[in-house]
Formats: sequence, C-alpha cells, structure tokens
Amino acid sequence: MTNLFGTIESLSAAYAKQQIKPSKVVDAHLQAIEKHNAHLDAYQTVFFDLAMQAAEAADKAFMSGYRIGPFHGIPFALKDIYDLEGHICTNGSMALKDRVSPKSGTVVRRLIAAGGIVLGKSKTVESAFGGWGTNQKMRTPWNPWDLKNHRIPGGSSSGSGVATAAGLAVCSIGSDTGGSVRLPAAYCGITGLKVTEGQLPCDGIAPLAQTLDSPGPMTQTVTDAVMLYEIMLGREGGAIDDDMRVHNGLYQMVGKGVRGLKLGQMAQSERENCTADILAGYDQAVEALQRLGADIEVFTSPFDYASLADDNGAITAVEAYNNHGHLYEDKAAPMDEDVRTRILTGKTYLAHDYVRMLETRRQRCVEFNEAISGFDAILTPSMTSTAPIITDVDQSISPGHFTRPFNYLAMCGLSVPTGLASDGMPHSLQIIARAHDEAMAIRIGAAIESVTPSIGRPPL
Repeated sequence: MTNLFGTIESLSAAYAKQQIKPSKVVDAHLQAIEKHNAHLDAYQTVFFDLAMQAAEAADKAFMSGYRIGPFHGIPFALKDIYDLEGHICTNGSMALKDRVSPKSGTVVRRLIAAGGIVLGKSKTVESAFGGWGTNQKMRTPWNPWDLKNHRIPGGSSSGSGVATAAGLAVCSIGSDTGGSVRLPAAYCGITGLKVTEGQLPCDGIAPLAQTLDSPGPMTQTVTDAVMLYEIMLGREGGAIDDDMRVHNGLYQMVGKGVRGLKLGQMAQSERENCTADILAGYDQAVEALQRLGADIEVFTSPFDYASLADDNGAITAVEAYNNHGHLYEDKAAPMDEDVRTRILTGKTYLAHDYVRMLETRRQRCVEFNEAISGFDAILTPSMTSTAPIITDVDQSISPGHFTRPFNYLAMCGLSVPTGLASDGMPHSLQIIARAHDEAMAIRIGAAIESVTPSIGRPPL
C-alpha cells in the first residue's frame, strides 16, 4: 500500500499509476496538521478548504489522463515571505498580519502551474532575519524531534523545516540569506538546498538582503530536492520526467558516486567550534565518502569562517534596514525585539562602509575560489551543535557559523541529515560547491545519503 506521507518521488510514481489519489494524500496531511500543529506551530495559515478543492481537481485530472508532471498533486508548505495572490503574507511580523498579497511571484506561479498544492503558509522568523528560528510575537515552531522540551527549529525557514520533518507537508519552500534553508533542514533532520544567488527569481518574495537572498527547496531526500529545484527553475514537467527515466541531467548526478573526487575536510581550527556529537557525525560522514572512493584532504580556508560570517551579517543588516527599517524605527510597532536589534544595526554603517563591504566581498570571492582550486567541493557540518532548548539560546550569536560564509562567497550548498546525536537530535553534513555547480553538491549529497541509514520521522 502506498505511503500517504511519502516523498515527491514516491507519490508522483503512485499518482501516475493511479494507485492513490491526491485527495487522499492531501487529506492525510491536513489531518496531521489538525492533530499536531497546535503543538508544533509550523503553520501561520492553513488552507484547509482550498487545498482539498485543488486535490479533488487533481484527482479528476489524473483520472482523465491529464498529468502535468512529477509535482502534480504534491502538497507543500510555502514560507510566509512568499506572496500568494489574494492571501495574507505576514513576513513573520505582527505589524503585517493583515497584509494581502497583490500577486504571486514567479517561483510561486511555477509551483502552482506544475500542479503543486499549497497546504498553507509556514512560519518564519520576522523579516527572515535569524538563524535560530525564534519569533517573539508570532510564536516559535517546535522542533519535532523533542516533544518534551521546546528546542529551536532553525531559521529563518522555521515552519518549513518543521512541517517537512513532521509529515505536515511532503516538502516545503524556504529562502536562504545566511543559512535559512540549510539550518532548519539540519536541525530538523531533512535535506535543504541553497542554490547560487541569481539562479532563481526573487520577485514576490519579501527581501531580506537582495545581494544574498536565494529561494530554495526543503525536502525529505536529495532526489526530491532536485525535483523541487527544477520545478522552481520553471522546467516543464515532461522534461523532468524524461530526465528521471533515463538518468539524465541532474538525475545522472544522483547515482554517479564520488569516486575520484577531491573533497576538502575542515581544518583543526574549525573543528574547535563544534561539539563532540557534531564532530562524531561529521567524521562518520567524511569517512563514508572516503570509503566510497573520494580523495579527502584537509582544506584550510584563507579566511576564518567566523569573520566571513560576520561580514555576511553586516551586508545583511545594511540591506535589511533599507528594506524594513521603517517598521523597526517605530517604537510602538509590535516587532520582535531580537530582530529589531539586528536590523537597527544596519543604520550604523555609512555609505562608504557599505561600498567597501561589497568590494571586499568581490575580492574575497576571487581569493577563495583560487584557494579551492583542485578541490571539487568542501565539507563542513551544517551547524556547530544540535538544536538547543529555546531558553538556552544567545540571540546575540548566530548559529550560521558554517552557513553564512558561503552566502557571502556566492557559493551553493546542500545540507543532508547524517544521523541522530546522543541527545536524540539530528546532525547534518554541509556540502559546499562552486557557484552554479549545484550538480556537484547533489552528487555528493546523494552518495552520502545512499550509505547513511535514514533517521525516519520524529516520533510524534
């Protein structure tokens, strides 16, 4: 019997063979939302009636032989910074709780045109500015791997990570400016793809920092991430079907393996930033890739990752203040005070400071690319520790030590779950590839996924 909570890949195959109806799958997810969302708080808004109407329409299309492609009938969660015409988009802010989107952006139109069914808008850190996933005014989603203690879900795509991990969506859409796809994916035990900046259009998405923003898929598997990424790129469903059938394009990468690749593992100085659990999971993943035939060598970055992360944060703050500063300057506005602190930092920089930041970034991108010459990709943990309890979080520190540097360096990356730590929480491997080489990150991610036991779903 087909699993109603399967992957994009498995459900798409079952739909095509008419082994199951989209309405059954959507109804199962809506029931799961009704049962668990009060506790997990993954969704800001749920479209119960509209999702079922779309699912019933998909049923009729399949029965009539009108299958659009592999995303047809797949229920997903949409981060609440994406405009969906006629629906409220809060950007995680109580001050915008009544804002109705005038039109849908390009990525959303592509998802719906591909037959995707929006279950609802998933929660986000206010203005998408925060890696822990917390939200003072609109409530913080609950990491589903610990139902007794409120642990952070990772951010800013917090609800997207929780919904996908907990079976409240087949997959989700997030965005990544300093780790906001990879961090919640890592903390919640799913896969998250950070694409190269400019690969996907950002119209209809509330900006945090236009220089660094990138939309991205959050999924249960690497193959699902490829499928969702291609839908977001606007590829026609039939072309995706054809590539999957003959293992062409990115789908060739899924089974290609890593033999002969030269991969960089982190230097001792960076290992000191990680807990023992994170290092144990990281070392196991690196050793597994080595057994698969990869050549592993230590890569020493020409720049300290902490300084690159700080530089990413400074550019983000300047651009975020330009985009949202008017809300945070209003002392009476009901804004998240942690986010207010971050955004108001942006006004402390002068114009020549910002220009110098951008010039320094360009120079460092060149130098870093020279330093990785000879390496196919580099490997780091996705995070420095497993998800902490929310009351233990220091909001003055970002958890994006290993993620923010690579937004700054204009690279792409993939977070893949690698197991559960001693505290029962997920750990994750981050695979970083050159700009526009998503294929390499996918190739390596699929290889590690193939030899890593699935952590399954959290025990709800």
